[in-house]
Amino acid sequence: MSSTLETLAAKLAEDTVNIMDESGEDRLFVEIGTVLGAASQTLEEAYLTEVRVRLAEKKARDFLNKRIVQLRARKKAETPQAQ
Repeated sequence: MSSTLETLAAKLAEDTVNIMDESGEDRLFVEIGTVLGAASQTLEEAYLTEVRVRLAEKKARDFLNKRIVQLRARKKAETPQAQ
């Protein structure tokens, strides 16, 4: 059952995050969690964990990408331009 639980939670979380990105509804996962909690607290907990992991990774990835852009801009500004 653990494998089924993890698979279902992961797929639902992935779909939810994709819809949140598309719709701009950044709290949709909370509503889905409430629906799940009424039927299965175990699946709700697994789902919320999957969503949090994905949202945390997304924030970290955005932060890293901004840093890369800053670093490259700084290196470009420091590099003498050929004339």
